Amino acid sequence: MSQDASTPDNPSSPDNPRRGRPRVRTRGRRIRRALLLSVLVIVIAAGGTAYWLYSRLDGNIKGVDIDRALGDDRPEKLPTTGQNLLVLGSDSRAGAENKALGGGGGVSGARSDTAMVVHIPEGRSRAVAVSIPRDTLVTRPACVTSDGSTMDSANRVMFNSVYSQVGPACVVKTVEKMSGVRIDHYLEINFAGFKDLVDAIGGVTVDVPQDIHDKASGLDLTAGPHKLNGTESLSYVRTRHGIGDGSDLGRIGLQQQFLLALLSEVKSRDLLGSPASTYRIANSATKSLTTDKGLASLTSLSRFARSMNGVDPGSMDTIMLPVAYDRTDPNRVVAAQPQARTLWKALREDSAIPESARKSPATGG
Repeated sequence: MSQDASTPDNPSSPDNPRRGRPRVRTRGRRIRRALLLSVLVIVIAAGGTAYWLYSRLDGNIKGVDIDRALGDDRPEKLPTTGQNLLVLGSDSRAGAENKALGGGGGVSGARSDTAMVVHIPEGRSRAVAVSIPRDTLVTRPACVTSDGSTMDSANRVMFNSVYSQVGPACVVKTVEKMSGVRIDHYLEINFAGFKDLVDAIGGVTVDVPQDIHDKASGLDLTAGPHKLNGTESLSYVRTRHGIGDGSDLGRIGLQQQFLLALLSEVKSRDLLGSPASTYRIANSATKSLTTDKGLASLTSLSRFARSMNGVDPGSMDTIMLPVAYDRTDPNRVVAAQPQARTLWKALREDSAIPESARKSPATGG
């Protein structure tokens, strides 16, 4: 007898409780596979994006092989874990943006507009920044140029010209020869990079010590707190006609003040809470950055930055290299002795800097 199509034993019967179970299991498997595939795609996409972002930031950083260029004729490393970092602000005219920000009409090439030896003592809970005036007359040692030729030593060379004449490795060698201090790392940022970094942060607030009216740059500020954008900040750290006696010495205090304000601003930001802001700041900071080979990767730079996390910008000690006006050319300065020797000795020995080493005969007004 043939089975009725409506009986429970017939799998196709609507009354059969087993009817549709295989289809439910199949549909469930399809949904799970679709979800798994979606998650997999998201993970791969996120990983790819993270790798792209890392590669871009890492590729922004330019490296200079300082150790290879200088060889073995260098001061000894600190016997402690202290570190010395040479920080240069370059007034490079390379590229349209740098040229526009640099001013100076037909000036070409590049010079070290700002130079600081940053000493981080053992423990890395504090730091000392020593500014070297750009108009300081120094003895430039014999250096190897970028094309492999040798430039002979020269006396009474203006410090900021060493960069344009021979390059960053020779600036490091010049600082090492004049100070006896071993430079462990080198950091350089150009005009455009400085401007973009300040703009990415959203501006930096500084307490202007006196009215500044600089007709050359157009900077016009009254005494008191001001939040400066990138272009204004650049004018602020470079002004020499609007403060002091119009020499390089007058603006060094502004440069040191701004550096501390900038570091405090970065440190106070919740970078982890805003990935987009973090990326903008990191991209601006790295794309115009040149370092020694030891820091020329995002990993190395981040590791070094983390090691400095205990340094409070508010307690950073800022000093100008003690200088005196040159007797032959009063528009230039020379290292004042014995103050300069005492200062460099303290850095070499990772010891406290005596008050006598902070006094500069040339004050710049």
